[in-house]
Amino acid sequence: MLRTIFGIGLLALIGLFVLKVFFGLFGFLFALLWVLLGWAIRIAIVGGIIYLILRIFLPDTAKKIEEQFNK
Repeated sequence: MLRTIFGIGLLALIGLFVLKVFFGLFGFLFALLWVLLGWAIRIAIVGGIIYLILRIFLPDTAKKIEEQFNK
């Protein structure tokens, strides 16, 4: 039983070491991914709000925009 506990502990330490190395090497790429994802979400929200306003106040223009994207 003691051997099993030490084995699990050793496996956990190796896993933590691998994660530290992995995120140390690729941390910049993950950070860049999250920044770009944040920008994409903000742009989608702003675009959705603009489209909603167009849909309410200028339905013909909104329909033309829909037709452009549905081609």
